[in-house]
Amino acid sequence: MDHAAYPALRLRRTRVAPWSRRLVAETVLTPSDLIWPLFVTEGAQVEEPIATLPGVSRWSLDGIAARAREAQALGIPCVALFPNTPQHLRTADGREATNPYNLICRAIAAIKDAAPDVGVLTDVALDPYTEHGHDGLVDDRGYVMNDATMQVLTEQALVQARAGADIIAPSDMMDGRVGAIRRALEEAAHPNVQIMAYAAKYASAFYGPFRDAVGSGGRLKGDKRGYQMDHANSDEALREVALDLAEGADTVMVKPGLPYLDIVRRVKDRFAVPVFVYQVSGEYAMIEAAAAAGMGDRDALALETLTAFKRAGASGVLTYFAPLAARLLGG
Repeated sequence: MDHAAYPALRLRRTRVAPWSRRLVAETVLTPSDLIWPLFVTEGAQVEEPIATLPGVSRWSLDGIAARAREAQALGIPCVALFPNTPQHLRTADGREATNPYNLICRAIAAIKDAAPDVGVLTDVALDPYTEHGHDGLVDDRGYVMNDATMQVLTEQALVQARAGADIIAPSDMMDGRVGAIRRALEEAAHPNVQIMAYAAKYASAFYGPFRDAVGSGGRLKGDKRGYQMDHANSDEALREVALDLAEGADTVMVKPGLPYLDIVRRVKDRFAVPVFVYQVSGEYAMIEAAAAAGMGDRDALALETLTAFKRAGASGVLTYFAPLAARLLGG
């Protein structure tokens, strides 16, 4: 504790000059802290702007490869892939998720050919593949079945690992799925494939534009509160993280971002493991809307929020601002 009195102590001294502010900065944000989420669609030479995510598009495989090369040039170490599965391939059992030639598996191959030094994170959940928009298999009562879903998720993870995924990221929030996937990866001779568990994923109102992007929003029957976390809870998040780490997760994620900075800090303080944050679609869209309305500077808002995640204890951030931030940071 500082006991010196004014004027011997003037905290503004180190704030006056830009060089000094940089010198004493407690938190540093770099392009290496960023993961860029990308949406994949079928076709060739396709770019489909997403109306609810200004500046974000779905890309066909050639466009995804170009984005991977862009990430490499900007110093962004990893991209995250999410498919917009064609309607005729969406079924009650989400079987397309386990097709070794599905859109995601082909996108992994395209990225590895185009930019082999860029890491590829893949989502493990069934909502882009089911006709009902849920993350798992649903029984006649509308209940998302945990253990039956876990079996499909394990197959999905193995398919993605065989295709070349570097990080498997289960986002479904089924109990026990991290352990099942880890065992399967070990048995299938993929011991170095990482698992980034969506350990504290909340049933949030901030996911709307993402569901539009992957084509699941209009399909969703009911809501996901029966398996995603209640936003009123934080102790429960620590239990979820502890379980996922015990089951073999290498890193964990908190989702969404800004409304859950307290969760990020609690997880980091308790477990001292790499914690990632997803700055989700609704957060991004609100900043874009504010900037478009003249209520704030987009660049400043993006960098301030990303820095806040790191200050709270995050090792990195999944963000649609990744290319913009990397350019602003000199990537």
